[in-house]
Amino acid sequence: MRVRPGQPYPLGATWDGVGVNFALFSEHATKVELCLFDSVDSTTESARIALPEQTDMVWHGYLTGIRPGQLYGYRVDGPYDPHAGHRFNPAKVLLDAYAKGIGRMVRWGDENFGYTIGDPAEDLSRDDRDNAALAPLAAVVDPAFTWGDDRPPRTPWHETVIYELHVRGFTHLHPEVPAALRGTYAGLVSEAGIQYLGELGVTAVELMPVHHHVMDRHLLEKGLSNYWGYNTLSYFAPEARYASSPVPTDAIREFKMMVRALHAAGIEVILDVVYNHTAEGSHLGPTLSLRGIDNAAYYRLTEPDRRYYIDFTGCGNTLDMTHPRVLQLIMDSLRYWVTDMHVDGFRFDLASALARELYEVDQLGAFFDIIHQDPVISQVKLIAEPWDLGEGGYQVGNFPVLWTEWNGKYRDAIRRFWRGDGGTVSELATRLAGSADLYEHSGRRPYSSINFVTAHDGFSLHDLVSYSDKHNQANLEDNQDGDNNNLSWNCGAEGATDDVEIRSLRERQKRNLLATLLLSQGVPMIRGGDELSHTQQGNNNAYCQDNDLSWLHWDLDAERRAFLAFTRRVIRLRHENRALRRRRFLHGQRIRGTGVKDLAWFSPLGTEMSEEDWNAESVRALGARLVDETQEDPEGGRPAPPNTLMLLFNAHHEPIEFKPAPIRTAERWELLLDTAEALTKRHLYRAGQRYLVRPRSLVVLRLVPR
Repeated sequence: MRVRPGQPYPLGATWDGVGVNFALFSEHATKVELCLFDSVDSTTESARIALPEQTDMVWHGYLTGIRPGQLYGYRVDGPYDPHAGHRFNPAKVLLDAYAKGIGRMVRWGDENFGYTIGDPAEDLSRDDRDNAALAPLAAVVDPAFTWGDDRPPRTPWHETVIYELHVRGFTHLHPEVPAALRGTYAGLVSEAGIQYLGELGVTAVELMPVHHHVMDRHLLEKGLSNYWGYNTLSYFAPEARYASSPVPTDAIREFKMMVRALHAAGIEVILDVVYNHTAEGSHLGPTLSLRGIDNAAYYRLTEPDRRYYIDFTGCGNTLDMTHPRVLQLIMDSLRYWVTDMHVDGFRFDLASALARELYEVDQLGAFFDIIHQDPVISQVKLIAEPWDLGEGGYQVGNFPVLWTEWNGKYRDAIRRFWRGDGGTVSELATRLAGSADLYEHSGRRPYSSINFVTAHDGFSLHDLVSYSDKHNQANLEDNQDGDNNNLSWNCGAEGATDDVEIRSLRERQKRNLLATLLLSQGVPMIRGGDELSHTQQGNNNAYCQDNDLSWLHWDLDAERRAFLAFTRRVIRLRHENRALRRRRFLHGQRIRGTGVKDLAWFSPLGTEMSEEDWNAESVRALGARLVDETQEDPEGGRPAPPNTLMLLFNAHHEPIEFKPAPIRTAERWELLLDTAEALTKRHLYRAGQRYLVRPRSLVVLRLVPR
């Protein structure tokens, strides 16, 4: 084995067919050693090679004869001075920050901590025990893959319907997926998986974290696990636990095959990414990678005592976005997933933490500047979770152009309206129309709003209308975990006389919430499993439940099959009616040549809403007329008639008679949807004919052209 100086770029391990170039950034290290391991069972390295060169704080070397599959890690020497932010410990083998394949996952033991557990001095002490037998190891990879004619679907934002899913939980119990593929990347794109997503009608899957993550020691000791995966250790390596093959590097090939198959079905792939913190936790966490490579460079530390971490995430640490090498790590990772893995976009967990330049959130920070000018990342879908746990972290509506956002205000408004709260119709109307109050001032469009009523974090849709309190006892935290703001409202079942009536109301409220989501301007996101009436038995924080509680169940009874059919129908209704997918905000302006407003709000009497109506606490019913502009017929070049819909909302516990607002004489309205029934039979209504909207239900009518 011959060692040459090699190159400082690219970072990580790069195989060229003859040997491998190794490059690792460490600003404050005094020595970096590459450690080669023969197998996952090795208790110590078979070779330890000091990287011979340092260029611009990057340590590098080239070794001939090294091939894909080689397991490796690093030992990095330097000062151990927590008060100054330095935690170097050459007794600890570290995972490469740019590892593209994971050869061995962490095996827990006290040796993985840089300090001596149990010492009264805590992290001020230094543990000199070797952790080579336990440390996570990287694997050299061969990136070659035959993509064929793979092309990104590039679905326009306004045409997008997102389905949030967990790779493991989606097919783990699916009877039509081959047993060996259940819960894997391959299982997701099995014939049954692809057929299901296609029939559902979604255009994109948003995968909960698939970056390699750590199973927290304290969870494993309780018999639990970090099921959700928001505990990243490697920003380049796909999670090997979701691969059907036991060979570590096969996870990359299988992930690429999954993307290729989804693209062939016209479905985009969006990754939920966690660049705000890492799995190393607080100052009392383990030393697995960045902490030992260069703690002071990678993490936000307190001043003047740099022993402690600034924590905007609630997970113990925050990456330091003010450091250029941290920005490079994130940008290199994003480009890798787009260029090498062909993904179509990203949802950024706790994105406000990425915007913090010093302490306050700054939307014009370096991270956003870099994203905007990057020719690769600026062209894919970008979704922000626009909050973190720090002061001023709630930033819904404040992200710059190119970005869409999880709209928490949308979720809260829709839930409040269908719960029957008074004084909610004004905000309901704003959210239905695309939340112009949040996005238009910055030049953004309705599709900047990612609308949702449920997500992985919180109650499932079924539980939202079934429980009045959280039931998180299975998490073994005395039911103290989970967000109380997610508490349910028992489907508005007051006055119900028996279980049958309560159950019927729950199903109706599920239909109301899901239909409202899919009828709103903006981009709908469906929580995977909601369409199957998935229940977590009232657990609104099932992050540690890798079991029957979280996995989707496919043995559907008649009620669950009916709700799945309803979901498919409403998604199809959205795709078929362009009035629901406007690219620009609706402001009640008259459409040229028709004299009709593009959006008008009506009381049940068929008259436009007055100021008094908007502000009345007692008003819980609203009508909306949406008119899309006339478009050219692509076949004959003739103008196609406007697509006109009437949406009728009734959150009262009593029926309300609506008069559909007229446009012209001799018109007819076609009934497309009535959530009072699981299956709506289409029917025509004459002009001026009133429609009885039953208690807590939603109706959609479409104007039939003359």
